[in-house]
Amino acid sequence: MTKRTTINDAILIEDGQDLEQIVKDKRAQWRANNAKARRRQRRYKKKLIAELPRIITDIHSTYPEDEAQSTIIKDINYLQSLLESCA
Repeated sequence: MTKRTTINDAILIEDGQDLEQIVKDKRAQWRANNAKARRRQRRYKKKLIAELPRIITDIHSTYPEDEAQSTIIKDINYLQSLLESCA
């Protein structure tokens, strides 16, 4: 049985395609029907995407303030493009 994806695995996401590969449901065969399995996957993907800003902030917290602001703006644009690619 595969291991369920953890919230910390969000650090492995670089683009929208990575999200599809990272999210694994170890109980996929036990779900009542396919609709419930898809719904669970969708909710978990949203949790991972919501976790990305915190991870990016943690990574960039060691940068000088001016450089961090420009990097955060780039990261926000990246997150918006990630959300659009998942939609």
